[in-house]
Amino acid sequence: MVKSSVKRGAQPNILITGCSTGIGFCAAKVLHQRGYNVIATVRNTDDARLLQQLGVITTLLELNDSQSINDAVQFTLDHFNGQIDALFNNASYGQAGAVEDLSRAVLREQFETNVFGAQELTNLIITQMRKQGHGRIIYNSSVLGLVAMAYRGAYNASKYAIEGLVDTLRLELYDTDIHISLIEPGPIISKFRTTAFKKYQQNIDKENSAHKATYHAMEQRLTKQGPAAPFTLPPEAVVTKLIHALESKRPKIRYYVTFPTYLFATLKRVLPHRCLDWLLIKIAAAENK
Repeated sequence: MVKSSVKRGAQPNILITGCSTGIGFCAAKVLHQRGYNVIATVRNTDDARLLQQLGVITTLLELNDSQSINDAVQFTLDHFNGQIDALFNNASYGQAGAVEDLSRAVLREQFETNVFGAQELTNLIITQMRKQGHGRIIYNSSVLGLVAMAYRGAYNASKYAIEGLVDTLRLELYDTDIHISLIEPGPIISKFRTTAFKKYQQNIDKENSAHKATYHAMEQRLTKQGPAAPFTLPPEAVVTKLIHALESKRPKIRYYVTFPTYLFATLKRVLPHRCLDWLLIKIAAAENK
């Protein structure tokens, strides 16, 4: 596991962020069952209970708080006796709303968690991986780091930023045994829409927006029970790619998950920009009618 040349004990040590539900919870559970030593981060103690019942070690982490990041890293180093073989940057959320309705503070909050906090954590882990001479870092990005979709501007921008940071980081670590991968899922069964709806309610002034009519339809999509988009897959589909990124001797740079990601990655390469815009506008109109 992780790599044949990794100097470690019987099982690799991995830190996973955003494990309260969805992909993070599934990853922590599956990797623990697979024999990994897992530390799973959550935002409050209530979210830790089910993981702890499964035997997974948890710690609190707020990615918009530098002290919390440092505390989580120190906890991880102490628990793993100074060796962190892998990091899975999974924690993030999506701020729904039209770009013109996003305040500077709302955009900052989106980036504090999805970009700045994730990279601050990663940089601390890289310092340790350089000392030990190896490591795997996997970021959970999105199809929306490849193409933009309407009314997801803050989230689109945060994932585009992650893609840029990761592509740069990979070049800067080319001469080390620290391997960087991106996982780019499309629609996955999770509580992502639930959180997005809460953030939308908190931060978007619907009544005074030029997009008021569209927001009504968007609210229905965000609150719909069950999958809201075609080709939705369970979180295990992401974890399968995560395991390959962790255990392959030659991990991929990018892992696509779900048909929409494969489709849009291809269309972005072959379609003229205006044609791709036309298609994305049609999709937005269909989902918000």
